[in-house]
Amino acid sequence: MPNFDLDTLERQVEELIRTCRQLREENDSLRTQQEQLVAERAGFIEKTESARSRVETMISRLKSMEEEL
Repeated sequence: MPNFDLDTLERQVEELIRTCRQLREENDSLRTQQEQLVAERAGFIEKTESARSRVETMISRLKSMEEEL
């Protein structure tokens, strides 16, 4: 009977080790994905700011042209 408990414990420890490895790999993958998404978001923010600046410049030019008329 004590041998059975030891075998059971050994299997449980092995399963725990496999689960930890799997979770570590998944965590690494998620961290990589997060880094990529953060970089992509920064690019979108930069493009949005650039577009907003260009639109504001166009609006200013149109207002200036309107005042000249």
